[in-house]
Amino acid sequence: MTRRATRRVVVGGVAIGGDAPIPVQTMTKTDTRDVPVTLAEVRRLAEAGADLVRLAVPDREAVEALPALVSGSPVPLVADIHFDYRLALEAIQAGVDKLRINPGNIGGVERVRAVATAAKERGVPIRIGVNAGSLEDRLIDRYGGPTPEAMVESALTQAAVLEDLGFTDIVLSLKASDVRRTVEAYRLAAGRCDYPLHLGVTEAGGLLPGTVKSAVGLGLLLAEGIGDTIRVSLTDDPALEVRAGFEILRALGLRSTTPEIISCPTCGRCQVGLAEVVREVEAGLRGLRVPVKVAVMGCAVNGPGEAREADVGVAAGKGGGLLFRRGQVVGRVAEGDLARALVGEVRRLAADKPAPRSGGEEPVR
Repeated sequence: MTRRATRRVVVGGVAIGGDAPIPVQTMTKTDTRDVPVTLAEVRRLAEAGADLVRLAVPDREAVEALPALVSGSPVPLVADIHFDYRLALEAIQAGVDKLRINPGNIGGVERVRAVATAAKERGVPIRIGVNAGSLEDRLIDRYGGPTPEAMVESALTQAAVLEDLGFTDIVLSLKASDVRRTVEAYRLAAGRCDYPLHLGVTEAGGLLPGTVKSAVGLGLLLAEGIGDTIRVSLTDDPALEVRAGFEILRALGLRSTTPEIISCPTCGRCQVGLAEVVREVEAGLRGLRVPVKVAVMGCAVNGPGEAREADVGVAAGKGGGLLFRRGQVVGRVAEGDLARALVGEVRRLAADKPAPRSGGEEPVR
């Protein structure tokens, strides 16, 4: 697929837009004012693979926690700020790598100018985050509701304010809880500007429905070459948002930095406890950052073919299975040893493969 051409914005060393790989973002769900708890969450999300982590900054106490969080974070941090432009100024001073603001709700032009000036001096990009649920009343009245056209007008009008002030390191997002409205808004924006686009379906729901809605919405756009960074919004552990984001990108061949596990859904032909084997393999490979394809197959129909095509695979039958490495059978393994043998073979293969490098499948840092 051909990616939409955009300007390039760099957030704490992570590139967004241009021809950069697509970073995966998430947001902490802790109280930002609690530094130890929030910093532990940021580090956990970084270990899960998050390229950028956003923090809610609702008040002065939260902004006062930012210096410690910035200094202890292994990934760039984004400050999410509304209503009070002074919090944005203090967040910039605290060293955050990016702001997420809505210029329309932080005051008049002079206040926006102050934020834009400080951000430009420090090299801090700004994401204009438009949500269907908080659109300006004038646009609701004009368009009869939070339509895609209204969302795009809001984003571009606010971007123009920053551009008029000489600020150009801008990222846009246009999120709704409705998949079709979200997709159409991003399509409209993609045709009217060259800003990098942060994709997301907001308030998507719990783990299963939220992942499905995000996969459909983000998948449609990414397959059309639209989208420069993504966040999957779930009412669940933010580490699962990161995992879902990477799986969406992997499914489209846009990023592959960790093992991809292929496993059959099982049927009446399966003669081993394949679901448990898959769980053990997932646990055994967690944290491995090498793009290898791993097949865990449970029957004679597709099993040998899939296992042979993977980097490492098992084709299970009654009581055990065959272990494949790069298309060749390297052993026969008992059922109780399938996961252990597969994980060991993957790790041996991974030791021979270089980890993904910056500028390739990893975000540019």
